[in-house]
Amino acid sequence: MRWQKARRSDNVVDARGRSGRGLKIGGGLGLGGVVIVVALSLLLGQDPIQVLDQLAGEGPVATAPVSTEGAGPPPVAEPEVEFVRAILGDTEDTWGALFQQAGAPYREPRLILFRQGVNSACGFATSATGPFYCPGDEQVYLDLSFFDEMAERFSAAGDFAQAYVIAHEVGHHVQTLLGVSQEIQAARQRGVQLEGDNGLLVRQELQADCLAGVWAYHAQRRHQWLEPGDVEEALNAASAIGDDRLQRRSQGRVVPDAFTHGTSEQRVRWFRNGFESGAPERCNTFGAASL
Repeated sequence: MRWQKARRSDNVVDARGRSGRGLKIGGGLGLGGVVIVVALSLLLGQDPIQVLDQLAGEGPVATAPVSTEGAGPPPVAEPEVEFVRAILGDTEDTWGALFQQAGAPYREPRLILFRQGVNSACGFATSATGPFYCPGDEQVYLDLSFFDEMAERFSAAGDFAQAYVIAHEVGHHVQTLLGVSQEIQAARQRGVQLEGDNGLLVRQELQADCLAGVWAYHAQRRHQWLEPGDVEEALNAASAIGDDRLQRRSQGRVVPDAFTHGTSEQRVRWFRNGFESGAPERCNTFGAASL
């Protein structure tokens, strides 16, 4: 993928030196004391974190979301960071043009680079969460180590596979601008069951896959930057993180009632639907009789 052709976004914020802090626990206990308290708490059916906080004489430390006020692009032009800026910049160009055609403004999201852990308007998250979008602050959060995990754990390497991940999260931002995210949250507050192979969460995620495909279609028309094997990289990444494949890998069986993102086949099909059509209206997963 010749991603160097893309315009660099100024909305990437490097918070890697300011992230990684979560709860302050344990007071003055040494490591051995913490281990003992945790073990006893679990035996007694108590929450170890709460017990440690009580011993410390204080509750969890409330840490604020990463501040991006006045922040600009990362000062060091690392290749991985430049790649992220290029992909985000191209999503801005694509969705800016598509929203303009529809007679609406496109509000660009920020992308926060973090390491190990980060606070957002959606709460604290560790790197294990993977890349995510928070509608509360309209920001995408990414630990660059996830790209290594994609290659090593999921056998989903390649720059276009990585671009798909970023475009998927930006797809969630598009959903926020269109009111989809708010509808999902309202359903959650009404007590609607969101999980399941036909649930709203799966439909939301598959739509974000399709919107990532829409971006890829328009980006390719603009740059002609894809090389042999690039599309297969993205499709492989979509397949690698399907609910059925992840569940089978982690627990040896598939539980459709617990699906939140869709099967490997569904994720590939909806991404391809967006990539082959370039039409956002083809991404109406919520109106689809069959996913």
